[in-house]
Amino acid sequence: MRDYTAFDRLLIGADTALRTLVGHPRGSERPYPAENIDDTELDASQRKHIAGLMRVNHAGEVSAQALYQGQAITARDEKVKAKLEQSAIEENDHLLWTENRLHELGDRTSLLNPLWYAGSFAIGAFAGALGDKWSLGFLAETEHQVVKHLDAHLKQIPEHDRRSRAILEQMKVDEAHHATTAINHGAAPLPTPVKKLMTAMSKVMTRSAYWV
Repeated sequence: MRDYTAFDRLLIGADTALRTLVGHPRGSERPYPAENIDDTELDASQRKHIAGLMRVNHAGEVSAQALYQGQAITARDEKVKAKLEQSAIEENDHLLWTENRLHELGDRTSLLNPLWYAGSFAIGAFAGALGDKWSLGFLAETEHQVVKHLDAHLKQIPEHDRRSRAILEQMKVDEAHHATTAINHGAAPLPTPVKKLMTAMSKVMTRSAYWV
């Protein structure tokens, strides 16, 4: 594995930000979960609601990219950096999948994505600066909350919309795996007030991204 310098990582981070916000993000080229599933007929109300949910999930993946980049830049241990970078690649898949589904539904991504990216990058860098165990703890808690959030969305998406469901179900598997990986690499449990603050911030983002 190449030994990246701080400047290398800065350039990689800038490239990732541009690709995430205005370009075509790199993924691991895993197959699109909905690729072999026929689309279904949705009425206008269902289509609008599902698009809103997918826009929230896409915004969450924009935030995840920024979070991982911020953490990777300030992480101390090279193994931790490598795990963060691998997780970011998998999150990029989610970014591509949710954007693709939004296009299929005839809708757009959130106009507030630059805000989500900037805020999440700052949080990730701060968490990484506190030390790897706290950075990984923040990552694990984030992923646990995302799994709950995906469960809530799966309950709202009609059973016959198998394309959207396939995407969210694979995302849920990946997010749970990222949380487990973080814990296995020494994540420290976060204090309850921090968890509650994270939940509150997440609610602000999801409610805004659903509409804007």
